[in-house]
Amino acid sequence: MVGVTGTPGSLTALHRAAAEARVRRAELLAVLAWQSPGGALGSRNGWGPDVLTEYRSAAADRLREALDAAFGVEWPCVPVEGLTVRGTPGAALVDVARDPEDLLVVGAGSRAALRRLVRPSVARYCLAHAPCPVLAVPPSPLQAALAAERRRNRLRMPLVLREPTG
Repeated sequence: MVGVTGTPGSLTALHRAAAEARVRRAELLAVLAWQSPGGALGSRNGWGPDVLTEYRSAAADRLREALDAAFGVEWPCVPVEGLTVRGTPGAALVDVARDPEDLLVVGAGSRAALRRLVRPSVARYCLAHAPCPVLAVPPSPLQAALAAERRRNRLRMPLVLREPTG
């Protein structure tokens, strides 16, 4: 089972989960969590069924797009099933991963201190609460380099040019 958001980190986790499913000869379950408008507080506002249906449909579209982005025309040689779940990502993944025989794969992401305060880590939540093994996949080197470049641009630091090593 793998948590999917469509971000580059979740696509890296999706590829790793497909490889693990292939080795284990298991089905790959891709799970995308979605929340109603306003998050947990929004569920108390009594949103009508039309709004919730739209959000559920948008989540299913996002999951399909993420699977297409990850695999394109070359899908893994394992059965793939998609599931959208209403709730916060960590809690939704832990709820779906009930079987101790499951393997839950999540993207570890790059966690800046400020970002951890605003949005807690899904990987840490799953590691602390899941009844099954959890594999937190680090970002790809390209994603890490892109994140560093974004930070550099945000801080307006000078660009350091180097010759490629290799």
